[in-house]
Amino acid sequence: MLLHSSLGNRVRTCLKQTNKQKKKKKERKKKKKKRKKKEKKKKKRKKKRKEGRKKKKKKKRERKKGRKKKRKKEKKKERKAYAMP
Repeated sequence: MLLHSSLGNRVRTCLKQTNKQKKKKKERKKKKKKRKKKEKKKKKRKKKRKEGRKKKKKKKRERKKGRKKKRKKEKKKERKAYAMP
């Protein structure tokens, strides 16, 4: 890039073009950053949802286990009641 030349105006237009190109590059970078941020947010949301689902499933399993234990205890009590007349 020539700054000092006998061309004068031509050099300035060249500089203008490069400035435009720089601006466009900056804009592209900004857009790219925004996209990356959005993607990160999406991933975080998905991760949270997944964790929430896992917790729910875990709670469900625990409830089921608790119910089964209660049923077993009740059955044992019933058997004992019938066995001891």
